[in-house]
Formats: sequence, C-alpha cells, structure tokens
Amino acid sequence: MISKSKRGLILILSSPSGAGKTTLAKKIQDSDSNFKISISYTTRTPRPNEIDGVDYNFVDVNKFQELSNQNKFLEQAKVFGNYYGTLKGPIEDSLVQGKDYLFDIDWQGTEQVKKIMPLDIVPVFILPPSIIDLENRLKKREEKNKELIDQRMKMAKDEINHWKDYKYVVVNKEVENCFEQITKIIKIERELRSTFN
Repeated sequence: MISKSKRGLILILSSPSGAGKTTLAKKIQDSDSNFKISISYTTRTPRPNEIDGVDYNFVDVNKFQELSNQNKFLEQAKVFGNYYGTLKGPIEDSLVQGKDYLFDIDWQGTEQVKKIMPLDIVPVFILPPSIIDLENRLKKREEKNKELIDQRMKMAKDEINHWKDYKYVVVNKEVENCFEQITKIIKIERELRSTFN
C-alpha cells in the first residue's frame, strides 16, 4: 500500500465498447482498496439495476449544463445523445490524500484529463483480440438490436485508432491475464511516484 503522504494517481482505462474495461475496472476496485471509482454525472435514463449516486449521478440536462458552465468538470462528453462528466473537486481532494482514482472513459475524455492533470494520469488502452471477437461480444450483449451493434462497431473502429495516444496498451484476450498486466502497470507507476516524488 502506498504512503498516505504520497499523491495518488489516476488510472484511466479506455477501450471500444465490448472490450471488457468495465469488468476489469470492477476487478481492480475489488482487489485494491486504495482505488476509488469515478462516479460520472449523466443525463442518461437509469437502467433498471442502476442506483443513483452509486453507478452514476443521474441529472437532467439543465443541471448538467449548469455544472459545465461553472467549469466543474474534469472531463465531459456526449455519447449516443447523452451527456457524461466527472467533477474535478472530489478527484483533486482524493489525490492529495494519497487515494488513487479509476476512470472508465473514452479517448476524448482522456485527452481532457491529460490537459488538466498530465502528471497524475496512467492511461491504459484495452484492445480486443480482434475486430471479429469484438463484434461477437457485442452481438452477445445487444442480442437482436442490429442497428445498435452496427453503431457501436463503427464507434469502436474509430476508438481503436487512438490506442497509440496511450502510455500502455493491453490486449484483453483472457480477463485474468489482462488484469494481471494492469496490476503490474499500477505497481510500476506507484513505485515511480514513490521514488521520484
């Protein structure tokens, strides 16, 4: 465990939809108590199993725009017609206390965070084993909604083009192996911060 006097880090996991970053984020949080998962604000309607304040902070468009106009967000994006954003204040407070943050965001969000907190981030891009594998995962998840699968595949191909903008790239062929690789990355980055901070 890192010393509380050391500043925390922001681990960013990005991937195309269906590459497994949400599963990996949960595994990291479950195995490492120093990580907090960033809870985004969103204008999206909650799904049946989602809890306000746990999965997302669900707000209407007016409230989201108010926070945006006040420059409260560290990163924000519009995805499939809905707004998503992460507040700056709680992140900064946690980093000062030596807590680490875990972000599950796309390349655009990563670029925004990189501009504001370039020394705090550890950007990791998760690739699927192949485009065919990714499409099969999406078909399994979305079942018969071909239009949504096509839309997500188009977006995925664009997302994959940004892997080169990340410090680390991991292929998620098998979840446990991918998780182990990310755990090693976290250890390296903590040691670097402990040595040079």
